[in-house]
Amino acid sequence: MPLNDLPEGCIANALSFTTPQDVGRLSAVSPIFMSAAVSDFVWERFLPRDLESILSTSPDGSRLLASAASKKELYFSLCENPVLVDNGRKSFSLEKKSGKKCCRLSARDLLITWGDAPRYWTWNSDPRIQISRSGRAYFGVLA
Repeated sequence: MPLNDLPEGCIANALSFTTPQDVGRLSAVSPIFMSAAVSDFVWERFLPRDLESILSTSPDGSRLLASAASKKELYFSLCENPVLVDNGRKSFSLEKKSGKKCCRLSARDLLITWGDAPRYWTWNSDPRIQISRSGRAYFGVLA
């Protein structure tokens, strides 16, 4: 049976068991793969199952979910534009090639031994970096 005779849904199902990077490569090989590669079914499989729960802790989460025209658009938006979650204390994104979750923590959320002792550790604010909309990112420097 020629590949072109398979239903698009069948191709989309097969693509959903690969990786986002593979979907991009395969879509360049054949028009049937390209057509199936834009399917929400494919890209939904690459989004984390707990995405709604993660984004519920973000002021922009519901807007992001509602504004994405497709699951593919949502996926790439999360890859390219980290979202502040947990009241601005963490940043969430997806790794583009694999779809793995990436979470960046604020240094203030880490339990650092002697973190409050100026003899060993100082907290410096960098106004160029903003993790939280209401404050600045802090990083520690060993004394």
